[in-house]
Amino acid sequence: MERFRAETAAENERILREIESTDTNCIGPTLRSVYDGQEHGLFMDKLEGRIRNHDREIEKMCNHHFQGFVDSITELLKVRGEAQKLKCQVTETNQKLQTDGKEVLTSMDELRQCRLQQRNIATTIDKLTHCLPVLEMYSKLQEQMRSKRYYPALRTLEQLEESCLPQAGSYRFCGIMSENIPRLRTHIRDASMSDLKDFLESIRKHSDKIGETAMKQAQVQIARDNAVTSQQRSASGRRIRKEACSGTEVDRTGSNPFSEKDSGIMDVEDAEEDEIPGAHDLVDFSPVYRCLHIYTVLGARDTFENYYRKQRRKQARLVLQPHSNMHETLEGYRCYFNQIVGFFVVEDHILHATQGLVNRAYVEELWELALSKTIAALRTHSSYCTDPDLILDLKNLIVLFADTLQGYGFPVNQLFDMLLEMRDQYGEILLKKWNQSFRQLLDQDNYSPIPVASRDEYQRIAGQFPFQDPELDKMPFPKKLPFSEFVPKVYSQLKEFIYACLKYSEDLHLSSTEIDDMIRKSTNLLLTRTLSHCLQYAIKKKNVGLAELVQIIINTTHLEQSCHYLEEFISNITSVPPDTINATKLYGTSTFKDARHAAEEEIYTNLNQKIDQFLQLADYDWAAAQGGGQASDYLSDLIAFLCSTFAVFTHLPGKVAQTACMSACKHLSTSLLQLLLEADVRQVSMGALQQFNVDVKECEKFARAGPVPGFQGDTLLLAFIDLRQLLDLFTQWDWSTYLADYGLPTCKYLRVNPHTALALLEKMKDTSRKNNMFAQFRKNERDKQKLIDTVVKQLRNLIATNQA
Repeated sequence: MERFRAETAAENERILREIESTDTNCIGPTLRSVYDGQEHGLFMDKLEGRIRNHDREIEKMCNHHFQGFVDSITELLKVRGEAQKLKCQVTETNQKLQTDGKEVLTSMDELRQCRLQQRNIATTIDKLTHCLPVLEMYSKLQEQMRSKRYYPALRTLEQLEESCLPQAGSYRFCGIMSENIPRLRTHIRDASMSDLKDFLESIRKHSDKIGETAMKQAQVQIARDNAVTSQQRSASGRRIRKEACSGTEVDRTGSNPFSEKDSGIMDVEDAEEDEIPGAHDLVDFSPVYRCLHIYTVLGARDTFENYYRKQRRKQARLVLQPHSNMHETLEGYRCYFNQIVGFFVVEDHILHATQGLVNRAYVEELWELALSKTIAALRTHSSYCTDPDLILDLKNLIVLFADTLQGYGFPVNQLFDMLLEMRDQYGEILLKKWNQSFRQLLDQDNYSPIPVASRDEYQRIAGQFPFQDPELDKMPFPKKLPFSEFVPKVYSQLKEFIYACLKYSEDLHLSSTEIDDMIRKSTNLLLTRTLSHCLQYAIKKKNVGLAELVQIIINTTHLEQSCHYLEEFISNITSVPPDTINATKLYGTSTFKDARHAAEEEIYTNLNQKIDQFLQLADYDWAAAQGGGQASDYLSDLIAFLCSTFAVFTHLPGKVAQTACMSACKHLSTSLLQLLLEADVRQVSMGALQQFNVDVKECEKFARAGPVPGFQGDTLLLAFIDLRQLLDLFTQWDWSTYLADYGLPTCKYLRVNPHTALALLEKMKDTSRKNNMFAQFRKNERDKQKLIDTVVKQLRNLIATNQA
């Protein structure tokens, strides 16, 4: 119970403190808690006790401050008088303030008017602020139109229409501007198209300048690459030699599409000589960019692309049409190539600098067209060319043309294939040129051994022609080389021909083996066709002498010996060993052998003709009663000629001299026999036979003397054996032996043909007493005639028997 009271007292105390400290607006909940409790009376007692305590405290406080209150009232009364005075002053001041306030009110009214004007001005400025950009934009548009800056003008027009005019409001000038916008767009489109047309016309006229520049750039780049390659090879070579001694690119940038320069080709005359401007430096592509962007903005890009491609196709056809006289000079080809390169350089730049104006398929289509027409034109015009230097320059120009376009990514394999086709034409032209050179050398040659007066002269000739003769080296100066000037000159011409073939093969991207094979095949044609024909011409031409033929044989022999040096020369310049598998061999040996054989045959024929000429001078008295004791004059001259001729033949190689001598003796023997049996000779006396026998003995004496060394025994005499046996048969009148032994291997007159004997015997028969060769034996004349008749009958029977 005590505990409960203590808790109630504490709760009441808490509520009292809460009432004292809480705002009256929030005391409701506290009082409710009092009324809800069970000790209400106890709380009221506590509350009254607390009120009495506070009253006592208030009373104590009032008693403490009462004197101060009285003092304050006294002071307040004193202040009343002062307050009255203050009131009067305030009233007076108020009157003055009212008087002065009228002026302030007037100023305030004026200020209000100013503020109104200021607000109006601000409103005006705000409106003008929205209108001025429109006017400025339109002024800028007009300026851009005047300066032909159409793409920025179109952008300005777009900004004016979409942004500035809507913000400016519905003013009359805005309406006028809005109405002009479509017309301005049309004007911009037409003007940009006009600039594009000017640009297309300009690049059509100046394609050759663009192409020339691009080809110069490619040429400079190739030269630099070759220089770098050469330096690397040189450095590698020096490094290898050192070890042996010690025992161990084109950046291309497009033009600014917003460039405002006029279309056309820029002047490059003031450019530095060592700096070649690029195509993009020569051409201002801004008209294309502007027109492309303008048509793109206008939504007509497809129209522009179709127009551009159509016009460029037309220009391509014009560029690919060569001039009718293009083949006459290299400049004609150069101009043609420059135009084509210039065209495709522009297209390549457009391809990479624009997005979709042209595509790769379009450019490749144009290139295929250009490639086919270019190759056809080159084949047609190059076929008219007969100058090898022009063909070679044309080949180099085509290679530069191909390398230039290949640098821009165009396939050029067909051009190199065409160059390989042109190689055959070039080879034919070279063969014609060298044919003239060989013939000129043959015509100008003196067909005499080369005299050498000093070692310097000898070394000079040895430098031209690989000649080695140890025996000749030991001989003192002056001396003579066995061959004529034709040999070193022809050898030099062969080397020059090989160099000419090599020049054509350069830069064709061929392997060393292919180059070597081409040079060898061309050289074979030169040897087997051109040089062979020229040698045949020299051998077969009229009035060629035996000395010339002999010298030709000597020359061809030395040229034949030099063929392996030519093989080595080709191998050195092509770096292909001569023993490489499938390597083409030179046919020079067979060529010079054939020429030598032809010269030998011509010598034989020429000798026979000379012998025939001497025999035409023969003047026998076929009815002579007695022969002379000396050989005929014509035969003496013939023997002297043969001796001098065969003396020259000692320089001939092999058995040529022996064959020529044997051939001449056989022909002489045959011709003498034909002379004896000639139909015009109707009668032959014994005296004539005796003189004829003296001449044959002179021939045998010549043969026995050995005019040409190398014959064994009396081999050369065999050429006259037929004639000797025939003459012995008649002069010895040994018919019984002939008829008895005929047909036997041991027959003394084995080489006498019965037909020949019968023919000659018939010429010895004559019934005329005056011309009968037996007239000196008059008493035996009848017996001799009978004897001749008897022999004739026997010969006829012998012939008839053999024929049966």
